[in-house]
Amino acid sequence: MKIIILGAGRVGTSVAESLVSEANDITMVDVAADKLLLLQDHLDLRTVVGNASHPSVLIRAGAADADMILAVTQSDETNLVACKLAATMFNTPTKIARIHSANFLAYPEIFSAENFSVDFVICPEQILTEYIEKLIEFPEALQVLDFADGKVSLVAVRAFHGGPLVGRELQELRQHVPNVDTRIAAIFRKDRPMIPEGNTVIEAEDEVFFLAAAKDIRSVMREMRRMDKPVERVMIAGGGNIGKRLAKALEKDYQVKIIEYDKRASERLAADLHHALVLHGDATDEDLLESENVAEMDMFCALTNDDENNIMSALLAKRMGARKVIALINRSAYVDLVQSGSIDIAISPAQVTIGSLLAHVRRGDVAAVHSLRRGAAEALELVVHGDARSSNVVGRKVADIKLPKGATIGAIVRGLPAAESRNWGSDEEKEKTKDVASGRDAQVLIAHHDTVIEAEDHVIVFVINKKLIHQVEKLFQVGVGFL
Repeated sequence: MKIIILGAGRVGTSVAESLVSEANDITMVDVAADKLLLLQDHLDLRTVVGNASHPSVLIRAGAADADMILAVTQSDETNLVACKLAATMFNTPTKIARIHSANFLAYPEIFSAENFSVDFVICPEQILTEYIEKLIEFPEALQVLDFADGKVSLVAVRAFHGGPLVGRELQELRQHVPNVDTRIAAIFRKDRPMIPEGNTVIEAEDEVFFLAAAKDIRSVMREMRRMDKPVERVMIAGGGNIGKRLAKALEKDYQVKIIEYDKRASERLAADLHHALVLHGDATDEDLLESENVAEMDMFCALTNDDENNIMSALLAKRMGARKVIALINRSAYVDLVQSGSIDIAISPAQVTIGSLLAHVRRGDVAAVHSLRRGAAEALELVVHGDARSSNVVGRKVADIKLPKGATIGAIVRGLPAAESRNWGSDEEKEKTKDVASGRDAQVLIAHHDTVIEAEDHVIVFVINKKLIHQVEKLFQVGVGFL
């Protein structure tokens, strides 16, 4: 696939790193020549220096025969104009724009074919906000990811000493939760992946990924680890786009305090937030944290634009007694280092966001992609088409499907209606769309060896090594003869 990425920032770079490894033809466009030189040193891609919204630059980048344009620059206006040019001048099949401003997102007609011709919109700040909200809802989890319009969840937890399943075989899980069907998709032990079998024994400190119907998540979690008390008090460091969005999302249901260093920004926050307490100050100021009772916080979220400040404020909050701390860290090299220490969860914004882009790049009908383990693994939601003659999976039992070693089918959702995804508009509009597309009668089937896959099923596949993605995609693609 020939893909042009506009913007060599963190999101654009992460997407390029992921796609280059999958034998795509990638061209990166940016105004900063030094950034592009660095990328060329370690990635096999073309680069073009110039403004992404200029027709001559798009022509030099090869837009005339590109399959996809990913407009992920820091400027919403540049991204929108680039998509419009790609549509009118080059008839590019797929155009994706990164949009920051809530003003644009509130008016979905802006993205229609008659206006800026954007096929898919991603808002990294909103994706991150929803990701952190899930971690606050399930404080025991390391990751909580949704599939099939929220009907199925993939949850990562760390097994603890003395837990009910530690030292036991996985096949005993059914005895502990007899009324709940679940599937252990993968286990990471000392950062090394394991394909779980019935006789696999869970050890303390294992990172366990399991799939279950969303309504059953807490029941399964209880078997994996000690349940924490629900989160009530949240402190947020940083009142930027992500901090502000998170405070707005949480302030009705939680006691929220938000610390912002810039005085004018803190004044704007105070005007926009109705229930949260806005504090003007430095989140690394020990006296400020102590006076605002950080020791009583159930969750401390360090969400500034500075990695070092996030790391230091999170470490300080943890040392002073905050129950759980989350730090937003842009440098991927820092993430693994930090999470192995006192910080409970280190979040890489690019890795959280990248799944929204990969879902449109993957071959076949892919409804959702989630990047796991900082990009080392992936979980895909694939929609199955065809019949027993044209498909390698339709009409076959899970045990008979020739998946590459390292890929497992975790769950199947049957009866979910087809719906075009939307990630813009007001909360009310998104709820209406969700209600229409939710498929209230859809059936969640946890995959077992004798489960038979039917046409139009949504199949959730866990892949522990990204090198296997192409084989999985090929397996699920419908044959050429199917009409």
